[in-house]
Amino acid sequence: MKIFLDTASIESIKKFVDMGIVDGITTNPTLISREKGHPKDIMREIVKIVKGPVNLEVVATKTEEIVEEGLRLKNFGENVIVKVPMTCDGLKAVR
Repeated sequence: MKIFLDTASIESIKKFVDMGIVDGITTNPTLISREKGHPKDIMREIVKIVKGPVNLEVVATKTEEIVEEGLRLKNFGENVIVKVPMTCDGLKAVR
């Protein structure tokens, strides 16, 4: 079994990573918007702290925009997994 925290809280992430029980993080724009700081800085910090997968979600809704945003998110680190909406445009973007 793998344990993924569903949060963007740097404090919580550090706490559970230090305990050695977190395999990865999954987050989304809503969770990131609740934290203090610029979203890009928060995402960079999460990727630095977590050695396992970090799921970052796009906010775009059109195929080309989803692809562009997904590529930008992937640049945050090798361990980033891009989440896309399960819509026709999202599925086209994945393809």
